[in-house]
Amino acid sequence: MAQEENFRKRRERKPEEGRYTESAGAGENTVVGRNAVLELLKSDRPVDKLYVQKGEREGSIVMLVALAQKKGIPIVETEKNKLDGMASGLKHQGVVASAAQKEYSSLEEILKIAEERGEPPFLVLCDGIDDPGNLGAVIRCAEGAGVHGVVITKRRSVGLTAAVNRASAGALEHMAVAKVGNLCSAIEELKKKGVWIYGAEAGGKAVYETDMKGACAVVLGSEGQGISRLVAEHCDFMVSIDMYGKVNSFNVSCASAVILCEAARQRHSH
Repeated sequence: MAQEENFRKRRERKPEEGRYTESAGAGENTVVGRNAVLELLKSDRPVDKLYVQKGEREGSIVMLVALAQKKGIPIVETEKNKLDGMASGLKHQGVVASAAQKEYSSLEEILKIAEERGEPPFLVLCDGIDDPGNLGAVIRCAEGAGVHGVVITKRRSVGLTAAVNRASAGALEHMAVAKVGNLCSAIEELKKKGVWIYGAEAGGKAVYETDMKGACAVVLGSEGQGISRLVAEHCDFMVSIDMYGKVNSFNVSCASAVILCEAARQRHSH
């Protein structure tokens, strides 16, 4: 659709700007692992080069190489130790890509995506999620649940690194992400647009008994700290997941899957 096309075009840069450098490490210009690289190649993000481990020409590597060739992307066969260095300790599965950095969206662009799809806005707001694995898992859950955009903060949050992308299984390539300086201000901006804010916190109303069919944003806190007091004060509702075992909580990635899928179920029920 028009707005989603504009969103994709806006984040494009010349491939030279995304070149891998030995000193850069596995940052926001590097994509590691077969699933993440596959989704990168299926997206519109400019790719500089595809690095493939020498001797790896089996399974999904064949498909990745064919996709890269179709898009005119240079393919470089290299030794495993070179890929190990490029991946900075991440499991690369014999493939690493260097690409232009994924650009962040604005809140307005995320709301426009919802409008173009003819759906009430559905967002995820991350409050201090600084673990790459957790943020990647949240983005993966969000993409699967039909979320229109994820919001992270400039401070107390990991960026869109290779580790985040790998943990998202490449879902990051299909998700609009906004980075804001102040989450409370972003919440108030969303409220003015008619979006209800749901904080995920123990002691809240059971998510299965909460109406989330309308315009909503789900706030997820960090693994250890949860939602900050100030952010919690700006939430309209608090929701929680009923627990029946001896362990009284899920980690943030599990919690996001339960809450976002319940919201998605409600939004798509007729």
